[in-house]
Formats: sequence, structure tokens, C-alpha cells
Amino acid sequence: MLQVNNIEVIYSGCIFVLKGVSLRVAEGQIVSLLGANGAGKSTALKAISGLLKVEEGEVTAGEIMFERDRIDRFPPEKIARMGIIQVMEGRQILEHLTTEENLLVAARPFGKGIRVKAGLELVYDYFPKLKELRHRIVGYLSGGEQQMLVIGRALMSRPRLLMLDEPSLGLAPIVVEAIFEVIRKIRDEQNTAILLVEQNAMAALSIADYGYVMEGGKIVLDDKAEDLKENKDIQEFYLGFSELGRKSFREGKRYARRKRWLG
Repeated sequence: MLQVNNIEVIYSGCIFVLKGVSLRVAEGQIVSLLGANGAGKSTALKAISGLLKVEEGEVTAGEIMFERDRIDRFPPEKIARMGIIQVMEGRQILEHLTTEENLLVAARPFGKGIRVKAGLELVYDYFPKLKELRHRIVGYLSGGEQQMLVIGRALMSRPRLLMLDEPSLGLAPIVVEAIFEVIRKIRDEQNTAILLVEQNAMAALSIADYGYVMEGGKIVLDDKAEDLKENKDIQEFYLGFSELGRKSFREGKRYARRKRWLG
């Protein structure tokens, strides 16, 4: 469904961020894109959704294909209408509107009437809490409720490819578990392809089919999710464990510099 072929991204004509990134997402597949802060994960999503342009970024080499169309020169609104929807990091809610008003705003470009009603029913089926809070001003919602809202808002457009940027950020473990279970259900029940950017590697890999690891604007490792979970380098880098037990922070930084997965 999605093919990112050896793309390079530059900001402001001089800041070289992505350096030959390639990845694939098949229909009905969850793919995790892992990496530390600054690795280039969010930039990769914005390159796909067309949002680079609003930040003075551009794809200067390579190509991005969605099915049979090359989309890296399309405006973001056209990409969204093709069914590629990005949920931004930081939630980006319309905090002075109610929960349902936020959902309705998201639905407006994609249809009206019965289609919108069906979209609301779908969102409330996945997130019953949002139905209870549908008249609540969203600025007063908890972090977990706001995260449910922005995922629900994306569902109002019936995406074919849903891209999620750090959905677990700042949330309690029990809330993360619930949200990741809904993400899995969306894939299984709607056949929606999902590209998931996460620092919580084990949570992401627990629901993913395939995973890519980014470092310094490059893909440095990719494999089936179940194999990445067992990869000792992944375990050390993300969990701080080695064969000798828990590693110190300094040892972890030294490991990062070694970049053993580049060997």
C-alpha cells in the first residue's frame, strides 16, 4: 500500500534530516517505526502526509508511493482525501470545543449526514468514554481521554492508512495498554493499515507485524516485530538490559555510540 523509497528530507534548504529512508506498509498491517528523540521518525510521517511544507521542509530525493500514485509532491489536503491521516504528537486538540464538536470538525471535509452519524457511532464504539464526555469541553479532559479523542477524530475520515505519532506519550501504563488494544482492533476490524511511531518499543512491537528502527535519520534495522522483540540490541537500547542485567545510563549511552546494528 505504502512505499517510501530512499527519501532524503531537508529543512530550510540546509538542514539534512532524513538520509535515504525506505520502508513499506502493506494493507491491513501495523508497522512500528522506532527510535530515540531526534532520530527522524516524525519527519518521516510528515513527509508521507505532506506536512513538511508548512515547516519549510521538502523531500529532495527518492519517492513516496501510495498504491499507484506518487504523493511526495501532493499537497497535504489531497493526501488526506486519499485516505492517509496523521495523528500528530502532542494531541493538537481544539480545546475550547466539546468532544463531539472536535469529531464533527474532523468529519466535515469527508462527508455529511448519514456518513457523519456512522462515523460518530464507530468512534463511540471504540471509545465509549468519549460518548459519556461528548458535551465536555475538551480542554478539561485527561491526557488519556484527549488521546482517545484525537484517534477518534482521525477515524471520522475513515482512513485507509492511519499514522500515529507517539500515542503513548505522557500516559499511564494502564491507559497505554487500553489505547494500543483499540489500535489493534481498528486494524483487525476495519482493515486499516497503521504506521506507528513510538519510543515505547515493547508496547509498539506487541501489536505490530513489522518494525523499523531509525537512528540519525537512517533506518538501521528492520525485521518482523516478533524477532525485533527478541533482538538483544533492541532489548539493551530500549529496556536497559544486557546478559549481565540492568545497565547504567552511562553504559546505555556508550552502547548508542557503538551502533552495533550498523555492523
